[in-house]
Amino acid sequence: MTWAALGMTRVANSFRSLSSSCFENYNVSMGASPGVLYSRGSIPRVVDRFFEFALLGMLASGYFAVAGSGYLDWPTSALALAGLGWRALMCVGLIDFAVPNRVAAAFMLLSIGLFPFDAWLFSGSFFPASIHLVCLLAVLKIVTAKTSRDYAYLKMIAILELLAAAVLSVNLGFFGFLALFLLFAIAAFASGEVRRSAESRRAVVRGGLRGFPRRLIALSVFLFSGILFMTIGLFFVLPRTAKAAIERFLPQHYHVPGFSNGVTLGQIGEIKQSSRPVMHVLSYPRGGFLEVYWRGAALARFDGRRWDNPPAREIELPLVHGLLTVNQRRRAPSPPGHEISYTVRLSEFAPETLFIAGTPQNIRIDAPGAHLTLTRGGSFNVMAPAGTTDLAYGVNSFLEDEAAETRSTLEPLPRHDRDELLQLPPTVDARIPHLAREMSAGARSDADKAAAIENRLRHDYGYTLQLLPKAVADPLATFLFDRKKGHCEYFASAMVVMLRTLGIPSRLVTGFQSGAYNPITRQQVVRASDAHSWVEAWIAGRGWTTYDPTPADPNGAGNGVTARLGMFFDAAEQFWRDWVVSYDLDRQIVLASRMDDSARGLRFGWLYDLRERLKNAASAGAKYVPWAGGAAAVALLGALCGPLLVRWWRARMRARRLARGQGQASDATVLYERMLKTLARRGIQKPPWLTPREFARVLPASEMRAAVDDLTVYYNELRFGGRADAAPQMMQLLDRLERM
Repeated sequence: MTWAALGMTRVANSFRSLSSSCFENYNVSMGASPGVLYSRGSIPRVVDRFFEFALLGMLASGYFAVAGSGYLDWPTSALALAGLGWRALMCVGLIDFAVPNRVAAAFMLLSIGLFPFDAWLFSGSFFPASIHLVCLLAVLKIVTAKTSRDYAYLKMIAILELLAAAVLSVNLGFFGFLALFLLFAIAAFASGEVRRSAESRRAVVRGGLRGFPRRLIALSVFLFSGILFMTIGLFFVLPRTAKAAIERFLPQHYHVPGFSNGVTLGQIGEIKQSSRPVMHVLSYPRGGFLEVYWRGAALARFDGRRWDNPPAREIELPLVHGLLTVNQRRRAPSPPGHEISYTVRLSEFAPETLFIAGTPQNIRIDAPGAHLTLTRGGSFNVMAPAGTTDLAYGVNSFLEDEAAETRSTLEPLPRHDRDELLQLPPTVDARIPHLAREMSAGARSDADKAAAIENRLRHDYGYTLQLLPKAVADPLATFLFDRKKGHCEYFASAMVVMLRTLGIPSRLVTGFQSGAYNPITRQQVVRASDAHSWVEAWIAGRGWTTYDPTPADPNGAGNGVTARLGMFFDAAEQFWRDWVVSYDLDRQIVLASRMDDSARGLRFGWLYDLRERLKNAASAGAKYVPWAGGAAAVALLGALCGPLLVRWWRARMRARRLARGQGQASDATVLYERMLKTLARRGIQKPPWLTPREFARVLPASEMRAAVDDLTVYYNELRFGGRADAAPQMMQLLDRLERM
């Protein structure tokens, strides 16, 4: 940002000295006579409109950069977007309504007066209330800006938006909005200087502004490319330490609820409507796709609308050098299954729950100072240090094959836990126990009953992410007997309640499904849309057994072009996080090591063979070196002298044509400029505000003045009178003038 600001300052200074020349030809293009001056305070519409659109682009790119961070609530985002839209309509000319100054002042005072109430009643804290206040004042300034001072305020607002996004955002989208901001900022600062100069000084008009937007856009793109490439170079060389320092002043936010303390019916359905990545998984040793459930929290208490756990003290687990060994008493005989190893990296939007596949044997946390606790439901919660955005942890787990028949001797479920896991909501629809007995009719064991209910729910009910249009008294009964469609927590909740009516202890589990495998990064991407809930039931002789009564989503993600593009964007996002957001000295060492390995491979591989082939070719073609050198010298001479020779030849052919009396109106300008160059070599400059006739009259009386006066007469006859026979007379006068 420092280098970008420095570049834009230099551009503004250069335009400050050159801006008046942009209007020099405006008068001629409008059909006015030469010598008319551009009046003070009059700004051409094309310049003013270009400046307004460039400034609007600055504001919009800064706003979308902040909105992409996820820290703006929807009312604030909608208000800011409405203000930008209003300003865009004003720039286009569809709206010509100015807010009165009294109304603007009253709205500003009202916003400042409501700030304490917002912080106390609505937002609940100072930070979001400050964002609301700044947004309101910014929108007010956006829709009322008319003067140069207002436009300066808007530039500052856009810069503050981008700085806020740099602190709050860690995704790849910020880089795109940064690039757009630089492009619009260069255009806005450059056109602003042109606009300011046109407003504050008198400039001589010599040409048109028809190509002004095109030329300034080309210049802005050129400067933007240079600044961006220079910034990218410094960005990847210097470690990213400023972000960690700034984040100490911001609280850590978790944006995906429902996976640790509790979940309300319908809440996971809302989460599933987002495609934001929650975690990335890399399995070892060969990578690949793990078709597993990522278990988060297990919830036991249900009041008919919400699942949670009774208050209980969490057990703090000791981490020795970031490693936790989970002491699991293995069953006898050992159940069929296999061990898996994987590394999970949670995004900043994930909750504090660790998502585990299988039964963990040991857990490694890559966050110094982190604290790990075990909840009553068997889930692992982590408290990471402030400023930790991407929490990474590695797990070695045993993945049991639950489809295999096993018989083992297990300790019975403690009576207190059994009673808790059989507890029903205070009010249960009387039809639910009857439906449970009907679905499990004919099943003898608890495992058969659970499998029968799972199968019936999968086949007799439909899947939908559409939420209930309004709140109902009994959501579970509405799902089972009226609507007969829903999403995962409705299916899982219904199965848990029905199992409990049959005397089978069970609980609801929240987490994520497998996700999707990205072959570019070789990582497994788990998104918010993969959020899921299922059932764990205690089966005698087997222990906790997983059941998933939710049918497949008929509108699930496919393998089309959109899914493939999503994988490319995810790979780019991972590169951004690895080599930009998390870029530090360790990353520099890894990058240097990789570059050194690549150079070694090139040096001793195909590059060595290529060098030998070039050496053999050089020895075989040594006899052709003089000829090749001569050809190269001729080519170089032609490249250097060719344009001069072409111009000399064209001037010679024009002189011959003019001597024959075949001149054209455009030749008059060429000959007149030749006269001005001859006079300039003698120290005589033509002021731009004088016409050719006036210039000839102000020269001192001499033989040179007489020649200039005659040349001016023939210039007007050839240029405006169309007399071709005036060209030879001008040629003779020029030859005589050059010999004086």
